[in-house]
Amino acid sequence: MKPKHPIILIPGNVVDVNGLPAHMIRDTYVRAVVEVIKGIPLMVPALGKDFDFADIAAQVDGILLTGSPSHVQPAIYGAQQVFDDKELDTARDATTLPLIKQAIDMNKPVMAICRGFQELNVALGGTLHQRVHEIPGKKDHRGSKDKPLKAVYETQAHKVMSQKGGVFERLHLPAEFTVNSLHQQGVDKLGQGLHVEAVSEDGVVEAVSIPSKKFIVGTQWHPEGDWYLNNTSKAILSAFGDVVRG
Repeated sequence: MKPKHPIILIPGNVVDVNGLPAHMIRDTYVRAVVEVIKGIPLMVPALGKDFDFADIAAQVDGILLTGSPSHVQPAIYGAQQVFDDKELDTARDATTLPLIKQAIDMNKPVMAICRGFQELNVALGGTLHQRVHEIPGKKDHRGSKDKPLKAVYETQAHKVMSQKGGVFERLHLPAEFTVNSLHQQGVDKLGQGLHVEAVSEDGVVEAVSIPSKKFIVGTQWHPEGDWYLNNTSKAILSAFGDVVRG
């Protein structure tokens, strides 16, 4: 019998706490797993490359990839880095990228958010714009630095347009809906096998999926930050929950 509450693996971020590295996930992701997905969150530290990620993926029901202030190392996708090394988290890269590939191979459900969305794209051979706001014709998607993070999550920053032929269409999501925005990087070249689920008004890819899989969905915005206000964000997280509990 399948457990009532599925185990949702959440890879952690490496952060500095009083001069020593610590592994961290923000409580918004924990609350989303417990209250919307109806699962049990289980953090895996950023273990690096010397672990059996197939074994790790096999022991859980789904994987949630979180956002983070850090960025995927550009060298991984063949680009020159334009930001400081302090914005890297190479231990997370070495954990999440192989984990994503294993999850896809094993048809494990994955919900990828913000940095996780970008990791999904890179894991499948895609590339990233490192500074979307510097690209002609693109808006500043970074969110206000003058607001507390909770207020940024709760601010509906812009519209996105759903695309046909994927998961969002199967979920009967609206043709247009609003999302929060808190990212400086974004998809450049799309990863192999990914389907674009939604784009912003200025053409930034805001959501992707692999429709042929059980549930592989990534959002550039933060549904875990506004699901209690935004029905579309809640619908996406709930759909992930339905799959991992099924």
